[in-house]
Amino acid sequence: MESSTPLAADLPDTWNISDLLLRRRDADPERVLFVRKAAGGGYEDITADQFLARVRAVAKGLIAVGVTPGQSVAVMSSTRIEWTVADFAVLFAGAVTVPVYETSSPHQTAWILEDSRIGVAFAENDEKERVVRAAAASNGTDAPRIFQLEDLDALTALGEGVSDEELERARSCRGLDDVATVVYTSGTTGRPKGCEITHRNFAVVSVNAAEFLPEFLKEEGARSIMFLPLAHVLARCVQTVCIDRGITLLHATGAAALVEDMQAFKPTFLLAVPRVFEKIYATAEAQAGSGAKGRLFRAAAQTAVSWSKAQRPSPLLRARRALFNRLVYRRIRAVFGGRVRYTVSGASPLSPFLAHFFRGAGIVVLEGYGLTESTAPLTVNPVGLVKIGTVGRPMPGTRIRIAEDGEIMAQGVGIFKDYRNNPEATDGAFTDGWFGTGDLGEIDEDGYLTVTGRKKDLIVTAGGKNVAPTPLEERIREHAIVDQAVLIGDDKPFVGAIIALDPDGLKTFSASELGGEISPEDAVEDERIRAVLQKQVDYANELVSRAEGVRKFIVTNESFDESSGRLTPSLKLRRNVVLDDFADRIAELYAKR
Repeated sequence: MESSTPLAADLPDTWNISDLLLRRRDADPERVLFVRKAAGGGYEDITADQFLARVRAVAKGLIAVGVTPGQSVAVMSSTRIEWTVADFAVLFAGAVTVPVYETSSPHQTAWILEDSRIGVAFAENDEKERVVRAAAASNGTDAPRIFQLEDLDALTALGEGVSDEELERARSCRGLDDVATVVYTSGTTGRPKGCEITHRNFAVVSVNAAEFLPEFLKEEGARSIMFLPLAHVLARCVQTVCIDRGITLLHATGAAALVEDMQAFKPTFLLAVPRVFEKIYATAEAQAGSGAKGRLFRAAAQTAVSWSKAQRPSPLLRARRALFNRLVYRRIRAVFGGRVRYTVSGASPLSPFLAHFFRGAGIVVLEGYGLTESTAPLTVNPVGLVKIGTVGRPMPGTRIRIAEDGEIMAQGVGIFKDYRNNPEATDGAFTDGWFGTGDLGEIDEDGYLTVTGRKKDLIVTAGGKNVAPTPLEERIREHAIVDQAVLIGDDKPFVGAIIALDPDGLKTFSASELGGEISPEDAVEDERIRAVLQKQVDYANELVSRAEGVRKFIVTNESFDESSGRLTPSLKLRRNVVLDDFADRIAELYAKR
């Protein structure tokens, strides 16, 4: 079965991404494109005219130090306004931006420097500069010329002798079919591949995203917060939409400060990942406790879910929702700043329960699906036609189909050009002009896609049972004390799981439900905690047959984050790393049959 959506908007072939910024500035030079925290407190506005002037000055500096059209320039930094300045300056110089995740090690960075032949790089600060220099040294090569984002004045001073005409020649010599950026896959397995993404991919996908989701991407006065890594293609795609549409954007100080930033900045929509919704719900549930407040919260949650599922809510259900809106839901919305009505969730699946809860509470979560190779969004749920549990319909200019083996195949304006320096991988990624995503899925009668798993992640037990781990993992992870859940069982007699505890959730839950705080170290062996987890596992097992359910599990207080290597920078699970790290405990689990 296939599903497609026709292209809604196009651009001249001679354009490139930088033309979107020029169009925005020409339309309204005083439009506030960005807001950043001022050194003395409060916020500082950056207009389209101011942003463009800064970009041009940095681009002239790049030209002055020898950057030429088509040359690759690396950017290694956390998410901040200077990242965006550097990115657009590279594009104005006619060059190619190569993002490096801020958490990358010298070993990972070395491969990118070598594969993309980096001669000039932006590093956020001294720490990131040391990583780049160590990476170059490990390759046995000279370090690229490095400019720190925290002080770009030296670079702009070098560009004072570059004329406006020279800059415009460099900027305008690139068209839609030229490579704009090389984004290296996060590498859940193997060495990252460099995806060559063109100006057409980024620019045309961005303008069509606004046409597909006009309810909040074309809303006057729209504001959003960017906290995801700009090295990730989805974050940059959404940022490009914001620049084109004149949406005011704040670069958050980090995920840890997201709630504080949301409450101060008051965005109208948000790009997030499932973990944000999981943490907000789990915190609210844990804070409610088990007494009268707990009963109130659980009743409110069930009402929100029932209201979301009901096509025609009864008068009684509408009345209950109105009551809980005053008592509970407005507090949930206040966590997001009070103005968010729509959020876009990507990177990994969100449980249907949470999607219904937040919609019932007044915040619609639009799940989407995409990859680096598709310039992020292949599909997304349209506003007003959301099907919870699916990742929506194809974006404009996109076609999807399901291969005979269940793999999701795609064509369209967002599909990347090539894997850099790897023609064999490029050839292997396409079949008769269709890109193979590596994910498994189904398309319903309305053209909506449901992702059912990843081909490489399928667990095949010793009895030959095929088990898709994601739905079970999602449901186990819904509990406040759970940080991560990883199913195991390849070539084993039954399915097991590794459950990592959430320190914050554990602290709140144990204090309110178990009569006192339990440390993560003690919780691993605490029978009360195991009983709570067993109940959650039993709840998850309701989704599948007995042969597919989790029979035993391992509890750990070890960290599952980027620094542990168990998550990619885009927060995807590295299953092979987890299996290696816990090999001894997995062997012990199955030995105890």
